[in-house]
Amino acid sequence: MSNRRSVEGEYRVEGSVLDELGLDRQVALKLKLKAALHQKILALVKRRGYRARDLERILQIQQPRVSELTRGKLSTLSVARLLLYADLLGLRLKLSLRSPRLTPPRKSFHALLFFTTPCDI
Repeated sequence: MSNRRSVEGEYRVEGSVLDELGLDRQVALKLKLKAALHQKILALVKRRGYRARDLERILQIQQPRVSELTRGKLSTLSVARLLLYADLLGLRLKLSLRSPRLTPPRKSFHALLFFTTPCDI
């Protein structure tokens, strides 16, 4: 079966699902930023083998907030809160914005997030 073949009722998206949802552009960009921050935080947590108790202590939050973070409940987390968590975990943010191409504008997020940890350098 070809990858391009679609079954009845199936909708395939090329690119970001958030772009296809028809959300307000500002809302979509905020969700993309939250998702990128969340992914980096969870990758570090997994790599370091942190447990819920470790995160409670490091992030100075209670267990329900740890659960929201680890389960990806982004609606309860602000960008500022995720940035604080990243900082408390030792991640450093470097934001890089790039100019759009000279082709017609696309609905895409043109910021690249780079996180570094002291032990990864």
